[in-house]
Amino acid sequence: MILAKLNNLRISPRKVRLVTDMVRGKKANNAQAVLGFCIKKGALPIKKLLDSAIANAKNNFKLDEKDLFIALAKVDEGRTLKRWRARARGRACRIEKKTSNITLGLDIFKDKTITKEMIEKEEEKPQKKIKIEKVKKTKIKKS
Repeated sequence: MILAKLNNLRISPRKVRLVTDMVRGKKANNAQAVLGFCIKKGALPIKKLLDSAIANAKNNFKLDEKDLFIALAKVDEGRTLKRWRARARGRACRIEKKTSNITLGLDIFKDKTITKEMIEKEEEKPQKKIKIEKVKKTKIKKS
């Protein structure tokens, strides 16, 4: 799996997750097209991250772009910037400016077709039996 990470993106994780949910599990080419037409603010950084991951796969691992799909798209909370805003009667209210950490993982797309031979091989394998032993109870003497 080829990983690409983006830390401390100044968009809240809740907003970025909307975009990552759209592309999770799609082929890399299709995901690029979807992100190119998405009007959400988080689409551009995710598209850049996807382009970076595809470039890593091409240059470092000699993989073809057509065989890749998004296997992992995870958005976590980054550090929160704490700010203050003046309010009435000399009070101050806290403002939290949230950041997000994005992890994007690409993998090779393999078309798995189940054949009759594969089913027969699974049936021929002997199943393991689990042996259950009884535990002896012992009394603890109080002194």
